[in-house]
Amino acid sequence: MNRQRPWLTLPIALFCATFSLQSFADAALPALLADHMVLQRGLPVHIWGNAEPGESVAVTFRGETKTATTDDLGRWSIYLSPGDAGGPFSLVVKAINTITLSDVLVGDVWVASGQSNMELPLTRNENSAAEIAAAKYPRIRLFQVKKSTAEYPMEDVEAKSWAACTPETVADSSAAAYFFAREIQQRTGVPIGLIESYWGGSAAESWTSLKALAADAALMPVFAVRAKQVDNHAADLREVAKEEREYVKAAEQAKAEGKPDPGRRWRGPFEWSPGSLYNAMVAPLTPYAIRGVIWYQGESNGGKDRAFLYARLFQTMIRDWRRAWNEGDFPFLYVQIAPWNGAADGEWQVVRDAQRQTLALRNTGMAVIVDVGDPDNLHPTDKQDVGARLALAARAIAYGERIEYSGPLFRQFTHEEHGLRIWFDHGNGLVAKGGELKGFEVAGSDGKYSPAEAKLDGATVLLSSPTLPDPVSVRYGWSAAPDGNLFNREGLPASPFQSGE
Repeated sequence: MNRQRPWLTLPIALFCATFSLQSFADAALPALLADHMVLQRGLPVHIWGNAEPGESVAVTFRGETKTATTDDLGRWSIYLSPGDAGGPFSLVVKAINTITLSDVLVGDVWVASGQSNMELPLTRNENSAAEIAAAKYPRIRLFQVKKSTAEYPMEDVEAKSWAACTPETVADSSAAAYFFAREIQQRTGVPIGLIESYWGGSAAESWTSLKALAADAALMPVFAVRAKQVDNHAADLREVAKEEREYVKAAEQAKAEGKPDPGRRWRGPFEWSPGSLYNAMVAPLTPYAIRGVIWYQGESNGGKDRAFLYARLFQTMIRDWRRAWNEGDFPFLYVQIAPWNGAADGEWQVVRDAQRQTLALRNTGMAVIVDVGDPDNLHPTDKQDVGARLALAARAIAYGERIEYSGPLFRQFTHEEHGLRIWFDHGNGLVAKGGELKGFEVAGSDGKYSPAEAKLDGATVLLSSPTLPDPVSVRYGWSAAPDGNLFNREGLPASPFQSGE
């Protein structure tokens, strides 16, 4: 009897899905290398693909030609010299066949990733009709990765291929990413390539490689969460169906009453195992040179069995992506999650503080949006401000502009007589917007917090409490929907924080 060996089935299936079992006689390119693409300026131009094993392949771009010979698996890879922004150019790949890519630009390439608030399309943004109609930017190019998961790192993606930004092509693109790209393109004048790779509801561990997760014993709880998901799968399917029925009913009622859509409680597909989105939607992008990443995620890591780990997990993910791209500490800019009344008490604020702590990594920047979210909508529709604040961080961190790009960030506190003095980075010109300063709490050695009296004193905040003469810790904006009002003179809000663990 000819028994099939199951341990061979999956690898063969994956190979077939990626390349198909056809001859490599003709040179072929991955989806990223196509007409209308943007190549990263200032870095070696990497062109790669497949052909017949042992075949000679030549690539010509901007008057330079380089050659390579495919290995015994039919793979080839060529690096051409870096160059300045410009175009359009043609790029020619010649083997047995010839491939000519046209309308190629050289500029800055940004990857936009995360979950639903990054995925939220321009069609669902405030003033969407006018924004879409005005989106005529031929030097912004869009590449949208299709949603997929994989057990192993893949070598290619399915995608909507590169297209110039027009009202027709941008409507279903990420609103936050589009507003970011528009601002950067207008400020710098260089072409911008936007690679969109996101999936609503996804958790950070799915976007992190198994290699990185497994290298840190402190991250083993993500596998415990996965094990629980596996054990509870049947019950979860029933719960999802129940929640969907409840959402439809609530959405219909909200529409009838003229209220905002209440939003679904997002639950990830069963196949969102640790590493699965990294394998399918990130790993194939890493041979392509980029300028940096913009990221909007965190809500799905806000549960009681996940939030405590987010600081370590998120930092691991950033290091993992930087390792995979092998470009050093490229700018990684992210959005702090917005206010939402539907979050369980004590969970989202932990994620926000984890995001603040992640600024310890070099070349990271955080867009704080506690003032522009919608506490009654999980998916606030003002993504103009989100994109603009990400762009502020990019202008300072990636492009070296001498501008203020962040609201006040907690640095330290010092003891005063019967109180605390709070010091901030990015805190010049502190402002209590709309009235007396609020949102601060202090605690004694018992860890129990109570509201504090707060007042501005130059570049610091003085805190005191009539019931707590000797506070030892402080927190600000510590709720699912913060109501603090501390800003700097540039109009950027302070990040929520907690001084202790």
